Amino acid sequence: MRIVIKVGTSTLTYPGGKLNIRRAELLCKVLSDIRNSGEELILVSSGAIGMGVGKLGLKDRPADMPGKQAAAAVGQCELMYTYDRMFSEYSHTVGQVLLTADDLRDERRSTHVRNTLDQLIAYGAIPIVNENDAVATDEIGIETTIGENDSLSAIVAKLTDADLLVILSDIDGLYTGDPRTDENAVMIPEVKHITPEILAMAGGSGSALGTGGMATKLRAAQITSEAGIDLVIANGKRPEILYEVLEGKQVGTRFLGEEKK
Repeated sequence: MRIVIKVGTSTLTYPGGKLNIRRAELLCKVLSDIRNSGEELILVSSGAIGMGVGKLGLKDRPADMPGKQAAAAVGQCELMYTYDRMFSEYSHTVGQVLLTADDLRDERRSTHVRNTLDQLIAYGAIPIVNENDAVATDEIGIETTIGENDSLSAIVAKLTDADLLVILSDIDGLYTGDPRTDENAVMIPEVKHITPEILAMAGGSGSALGTGGMATKLRAAQITSEAGIDLVIANGKRPEILYEVLEGKQVGTRFLGEEKK
């Protein structure tokens, strides 16, 4: 199987932006073990801005675009250094792939992206993908940027003909309401079709350091569903949950891909 794993900022870092070392180490250990079993992996990782905030000693995530881009430039170095060091402990090599929206929208450039990812996997490396936040900007219009990594992971899964996308978040799955404020909210284990009623269940934005919320995850599910790819939303607080996902156990919420014609 070819599996795309998306990990969010809240999974990798503490609220202040510092690395959650125990969780990051366990994530790399689990992914290395899955790779050893023969599965092909692509990791889409958030966290550059969040880790940049921590590395620079900033009190809060910058609100202005130059501040965000500067934090991303510093944080991306820290993020890849961390992944390189942790995956090396299990004899795995990683490769960084930073993308902009134009890289994915332009047919020629997207072909080069796919070829690079395919070749990294063929070499036995684990591609680590992120948006190029140091140069991407949403100030001049949403058409020029991807904006968040839930959608990016879905686009990458579609581009590389993945079999499965797993989004590790700070929530267990899709609920009928916001479980943080609604005690009657119930998690939905499986979604066969993304209806207007399902879309209406999306809440607000994500954590203070991240950009994703349930709405972006449903947007990602729409992309993968149309491409015939299953998507699972699960809680990244326990990275070993990935074993349960791959064993087909009921974990989080699974959005079924449409049958390919």
